[in-house]
Amino acid sequence: MIENNYSTVWDLDIFFKGGSSSSEFAAHLKETLKKVSDFTNLVEEWLPSNTVKDHQKLTLFIEDLQIIAKRIRQEGAFISCLQAQDTTDKKVAELRANHTEISAAFQTGLTIFDHKLRKIDQDVWELVLEHEPLKDISFILSERRTRAFEKLSQEEESLINALSIDGYHSWGQMYDLIVSSIKIKLKEDGEEKLLSVGQAANYFSNSDRTIRQKVFKEWERAWGEKIDYLTKTLNHLAGFRLNVYKSRGWNDVLKEPLNYNRMEKDTLETMWTVVSENKQSLVNFLTRKAKLLGLEKLSWYDIEAPLNSQKEKLSFQQGAEFILEHFSKFGSELTKFTKQAFEDKWIEAEDRPGKAPGGFHTYFPESGQSRIFMTYSGTLSNVSTLAHELGHGFHTYAMRDLHVLNRDYAMNVAETASTFAEMIVSDASVKSATNKEQKIALLEDKVQRSVSFFMNIHARFLFETRFYEERQKGIVSTEKLNELMLAAQQEAYCGALEEYHPLFWASKLHFYITRVPFYNFPYTFGYLFSLGIYAKALEEGKGFENQYIALLKDTASMTVEELAMKHLNEDLTKRDFWERAVKLCVADIEEFLALTE
Repeated sequence: MIENNYSTVWDLDIFFKGGSSSSEFAAHLKETLKKVSDFTNLVEEWLPSNTVKDHQKLTLFIEDLQIIAKRIRQEGAFISCLQAQDTTDKKVAELRANHTEISAAFQTGLTIFDHKLRKIDQDVWELVLEHEPLKDISFILSERRTRAFEKLSQEEESLINALSIDGYHSWGQMYDLIVSSIKIKLKEDGEEKLLSVGQAANYFSNSDRTIRQKVFKEWERAWGEKIDYLTKTLNHLAGFRLNVYKSRGWNDVLKEPLNYNRMEKDTLETMWTVVSENKQSLVNFLTRKAKLLGLEKLSWYDIEAPLNSQKEKLSFQQGAEFILEHFSKFGSELTKFTKQAFEDKWIEAEDRPGKAPGGFHTYFPESGQSRIFMTYSGTLSNVSTLAHELGHGFHTYAMRDLHVLNRDYAMNVAETASTFAEMIVSDASVKSATNKEQKIALLEDKVQRSVSFFMNIHARFLFETRFYEERQKGIVSTEKLNELMLAAQQEAYCGALEEYHPLFWASKLHFYITRVPFYNFPYTFGYLFSLGIYAKALEEGKGFENQYIALLKDTASMTVEELAMKHLNEDLTKRDFWERAVKLCVADIEEFLALTE
């Protein structure tokens, strides 16, 4: 029996009242800009003595940096939430532009700061880091110093930051503007609806194939109407990046994303090799699913289709209780955090027009609170998404007492925590299934994630790799983009589909994010890495939560290879770890195939 009546609309007023018209938020932005200016001026005036005494000045700068970083993250989170909950809110675009300028100005200050660190000799630097509180953040400070050596001069990097406001980040904002104008038409039950892209995406898990086909056709048409704008936007985003890389002497487009993810190229290549060599079982799954749906082959819009047309829907409250029940079997801290998220209105899940597509988690560091965004329609996939985003939230919760610089974890390990949370729910639900039909449905939903991480994400990686190769030669046409996307999907799905989605490059936000390119492979890394952690959790039982929290706390202060060696005793550059992880996915597929013979 459900005792709670959890809200499907989040509370943002606790941060700044008045939404995008908030005078309190406007004042917060203004104060942040002043703090950034003061910080930059002080850093510019600083002349390192190249002695151990430099630790005194460094400590003061770090205190200011921590305050500003929290403020900027708080503001960015608020704007992201406003933008996602209502894509028609014109005021948000102005706030985003203002915030981007503040962030770029802070980046300029940090660039100057990083280059000042270069003036301290290595032997002195090691002595400086022996002093508290610098000792606790020595990994991050050394990382910043090392990367400064790999970049251009202070003046040139500052110029890049300044030019990026209108020459780079604005193209990412252009994508947001384009998406806000897109509406998907659907005639259902005699009524014509205009769906937001977020609402329309949920229809790809509808049990009626005719509806899925209609929505997909309209989806392609709607994105196609904006295709010239999207082609231009993607080309200029990539062009800016490539020019910066060329100026720095970076020859590999993966350098930035690998640096960002604190990951070696050997690890990435080994992971994809193992994935590519183990796709046959996924092809078998897709073939079986097609047969169960009465089709020769699945099309793109069939991949998420439910096998049972009478599949029970879970209300938001039921989904929440389902998650809480299974989280409680893992540990008390995860349960405590999740209860707070539901009870304190940290989640925006209402199914309504005007919302952005997809789901995300964001953190408000000044308030010590998370917010989760999604559009919930009652499917098992929605419950998985909700658990996934709660996993992100728990990651920040686990790190809440650390120095802000030791909380800046990369996307690949972020996806580890979220996928781990998903697995707790999906695995436990499969094991507790009360009948064969329910078990098949739950297994299918679980295997569906392997399809996503091994095939969909791989297609994104292949596309983006080849797109950057083409972009180095010049502007890439819409026709070529479609061709690259189609070829990537056919390769990644091993030809298992009847119809593909050549405009996927246009509709997927991840290709337009300016924070870092290749916003794709970290998902697959996180999925497989979490399998290794989950296997250890099953061995240890409920007491594993403390070890898990210890691992999460280290995710921003060492490389992923060091993290795996320290907490799992695994070498990520070798095949063994990845092969064992993939075998766990294959076991689920084999069980599904056996049950559906």
